[in-house]
This record gives sequence, C-alpha cells and structure tokens, in this order.
Amino acid sequence: MGAIKVPTNFNIDLEFDVPEFYRRLLAWIIDFVILFIYFKIAFKILIAIARKSNLLDEDVWHDLTAVWMVLSLPILLYHLALEIGLNGQSVGKKIMKLKVMNEYGGKPSVSQFLIRWVLRDIWFLFLLIFGISSLADGQHAEGWFMLLLSIGYFITDLVLVVSSKKGQRIGDILAHTIIIRTNTRSDIEETVFQEVSDNYVPSFPQIMRLSDRDINAIKSILETAKRKADFHMASNAAEKIKGHLGIDSSLSPFDLLEVLLKDYNYLSVK
Repeated sequence: MGAIKVPTNFNIDLEFDVPEFYRRLLAWIIDFVILFIYFKIAFKILIAIARKSNLLDEDVWHDLTAVWMVLSLPILLYHLALEIGLNGQSVGKKIMKLKVMNEYGGKPSVSQFLIRWVLRDIWFLFLLIFGISSLADGQHAEGWFMLLLSIGYFITDLVLVVSSKKGQRIGDILAHTIIIRTNTRSDIEETVFQEVSDNYVPSFPQIMRLSDRDINAIKSILETAKRKADFHMASNAAEKIKGHLGIDSSLSPFDLLEVLLKDYNYLSVK
C-alpha cells in the first residue's frame, strides 16, 4: 500500500493512504450487486404494470417507457447522489473504508463529482450492451465502434488505477480527485466538526479571510496531526496561520486549530 502526498497552502504535505486495488474492486462489486438487485426489483415492477395494461395501445407503450425511465433514475444517479450526500462515499466505498477527496485533501466540489459521474463505467457498460445489440442486428460498423470504445475505456481505466501513483481512473484525473483509505480510528467529522451553540463567541473572526481550500487544509492537517500525534505538524500549521491572519494567541497548536475551525463553523452559517 502506497501513500499520496498532498500539498497545502501552508507548505505542509498531507499524507493519505492509497487503497489496495482489491479494496476498490470489492467496493465496486458491492455497489454493482446493490444496483443489480434494484434493477431486478424495478424490472418486476415494470412487468407487473405491463401485465395490467393494454399493450395494443400505442399510448400505453409511451407510458411504460416513461415509467421505466423513472425507475431507472436511481441506477443512473446512484453514485452521484451518494458521493455528494455521503461526503465522497457510496455504500461500497463506506463498507471498504474508501473515500473520494480532491487533490488538495478536501471535499470535492459538486462539479468534480459530476465529472467523475459522467465518466463512470456504467455509461460504457451501456455502450458495450448497445454495441453487442447492434452487432446482433447486423449494424457491424456502429456495433464494433461502440464495442471497441467501451472495451478500450475499461482497459485504460484498469491500467491507470493499477499503475498510476495516485491510483486515479480517467474520471479522477479529469476531475482532479483521488480515492483514499479512511482512518478507522478517528473520522474528521467526528473529531473536528462539533455542534456550535447559538451563544458561542468566536475568538478569531479573521478566519473568514481564508478560502474554502484553506479551511479544508486546516481540517486535514488537524486530523492527520492528531492521528499521528505529530505536534510539529500542528505547530507548524498554527504558526503559519497566526502569521497569515495576524493572530496573537497562547493556545496550544491543537487547541488553536480546533478553535479556528469552530469559529469558522459558527461564522459561516451566521
């Protein structure tokens, strides 16, 4: 298992574990099984509706097509919706302790999730099926084109994931995202983000001068420094932030970083 070093604006490299290929494969299989089970259920629902309909009526076929399109939406939107809603994880990734992050160690934007989704394997799986169907219908040129395109995509993705330093597939490369192993001992949402009471008084309102990327970097630095008990990393980050924001504080590095994040959480919603 390798590691990815991610630079931050504070000149501190964060290190994340690159997941083994088998973990990504098992996560994909788990998600595929979930989608396949849903597909079987959705198809049975469609058949049940069709049996109660007059299939000689052309309008009924249009209605059935519309029903199938609606039933297919969860399959098409599964990865996009879950990764946005579950902070970079699908069910398979959550079980296998994997997570999508941007290349700077923070949460990907919606546009980054969209790019990953547009280049997901499911679209090329559909292309593969259409290619086989076209060949069966005698449309050899179109069929072979779709077949070779989809197979080429799958092979390229596989080679990139196995051989690239960051384990990125095509969608990750274009979206500037990476997949990392999550820490089972402590999760950043549990250790950093806390409910802030309404009567909380921020200590350092200057924190709002930092960008979202800076805040993500602080979160990741604090989580990594805690996990590795690395006082030097926390101290280095705290000193750089104090210098950048003009803060004078006697708080310990860990306490200062936590207070800064708490201040940001409070001020960002006010």
